[in-house]
Amino acid sequence: MFKKIPLFALCIILVTSCEEKKTKASSDGKLNVVATIFPLYDFSRAIAKEQTNIKMLTPPGSSIHSYEPSPADIKNIQNADVFLFIGGENDAWIERILSTLDTTKMKIVRLFDFVKLYEEEEKEGMQPEEKVSDPILAEEHEPGKLEVEYDEHIWTSPKNAVLMIDAIKDALCEKDTTNCEKYKTNSQNYVSQIDSLSKELSQIVGAAKRKQIVVADRFPFRYLTEEYGLDYAAAFSGCSDQSDATPATIAYLINTVKKNKIPYIYHVELTNRNTAEAVAEQTGAKMLLLHSYHNVSKQDFESGTTYLDLLKQNVTNLKTGLLEE
Repeated sequence: MFKKIPLFALCIILVTSCEEKKTKASSDGKLNVVATIFPLYDFSRAIAKEQTNIKMLTPPGSSIHSYEPSPADIKNIQNADVFLFIGGENDAWIERILSTLDTTKMKIVRLFDFVKLYEEEEKEGMQPEEKVSDPILAEEHEPGKLEVEYDEHIWTSPKNAVLMIDAIKDALCEKDTTNCEKYKTNSQNYVSQIDSLSKELSQIVGAAKRKQIVVADRFPFRYLTEEYGLDYAAAFSGCSDQSDATPATIAYLINTVKKNKIPYIYHVELTNRNTAEAVAEQTGAKMLLLHSYHNVSKQDFESGTTYLDLLKQNVTNLKTGLLEE
């Protein structure tokens, strides 16, 4: 869903753009890195460690699909030495903000540019997404022109995560040559741990009793299933704001679970789990969490939970769902 920039936020842009230009480096001499969402924040944290100041725009515990930029967020973007975002439909607001700012001293990294993209997919039984009209968007596109909508959840693929880490490492090295070797070493260490878990997951899928997963929730795992050759059934698309499925969608998922004798179904983080609970109740299937990494709870954020922690958890839960009877 496209974001409308609130009027008060636009006012802040106009005011700050007229302020006296300041150097981007913070008072402590470290780079200012701003990431829109948790995976980019965590990748930056793993690469840079204490060498940079890193901010995440999306508040912990909130949905990226309902996020609205605040005046403070826009100031953080303007003061960034390195700004990281995904790209695509959900980040359309970013392009509009960047067009109003002086970005000559900023390294902007659009991660869409570093991976193979897949178009959004609507599978059989999946509840159609409710389209919300955006008059600002309508003005930006030619009448009658169909835009390709790409699935934005590129980070759910470990292979893509490695490519994204490499792109972020290069951006940090470009802006901070002094610490470049540290960035390279840190990124190599993190990538090696992701690669190890990715190999483990490949072995699990190779030995799997079934190649289909049922996600009775939103489905932000297109890139994950493409990487490992898994089929899936789901209640909603990955970007859907809907939380309660129709009886028809629930019935489809129930029939899929029963027909294929699937003992475990999945739900994602930070949702009400109503659909998953309904399917579990009618089928006897047990529920497991399949984390999409898009955000973490405030408690997990404050305790330092990482992408790697969540990937380990996903590997364990996929092993249970794919191998156990």
